Amino acid sequence: MNLGLEGKTALVLASSKGLGRAIAQELALEGAKLMISSRSEGALKAAAGEIRSLTGAEVAYQVCDLTEGEQIQALVEETATIYGSIDVLVNNAGGPPAGNFSVLVDEDWDYAFRLNLLSYIRAIREVLPHMRGNGQGKIVNIASYSVKQSIEGLILGNTMRTGIVGLAKTLSRELAADNILINTVGPGRIATDRVEHLDGKRSEELQMSYEEVRSLAEQDIPLGRYGTPQEFAKLVVFLCSQVNTYMTGQVILVDGGLTTAL
Repeated sequence: MNLGLEGKTALVLASSKGLGRAIAQELALEGAKLMISSRSEGALKAAAGEIRSLTGAEVAYQVCDLTEGEQIQALVEETATIYGSIDVLVNNAGGPPAGNFSVLVDEDWDYAFRLNLLSYIRAIREVLPHMRGNGQGKIVNIASYSVKQSIEGLILGNTMRTGIVGLAKTLSRELAADNILINTVGPGRIATDRVEHLDGKRSEELQMSYEEVRSLAEQDIPLGRYGTPQEFAKLVVFLCSQVNTYMTGQVILVDGGLTTAL
């Protein structure tokens, strides 16, 4: 199937590794022109080179701390300067610190808000003039399966991720007249550095080996394994594509059946 992404410009946040990197690579395989970003210039340079080598796509990169509004604004401006337009925005960010309510302080809440919710608001605000100028656009927000089923010990993430859903649902109606579609995708237990870190932390808490913790987690997944970043990315790319013409304001989980909530 031709997804109609050839020559389209895609801005993917937090994309030097993990889910963001996988999404960027799948977009490049479909012929999209990329702007990738993260806080590490070294990681970005390496990722851009590898994606170019694998796909032959145009890949630019810029360092961006997503907790800083001025840097998000500069990132969007540079993307438009290089490519002339922005057709796709993939909002993505690393997860906030783990912890229960009793140990978290105002600084933790402020950081999680700026990283995992305000950064999405800011990025959307900056790309909208470009998408409206194109007469169309696709925005996909990466969240977590916690938007349907809260995760123990991750109250910061549980709170901010559900805010993303409210934002996208409201915007889906506001932006429909501009032919801009916005959706939210929640990963379950996908094999990324973030999930490995959380499993490692849990193994320490339970005084179990990492392998035992992962095996227990996999037993809760009907498909019996963690997903791969590529499996997750393919769904995101569909939502970003010209094939998606009628899905907006939706929340879709890629979790192997893990979530039991309706």
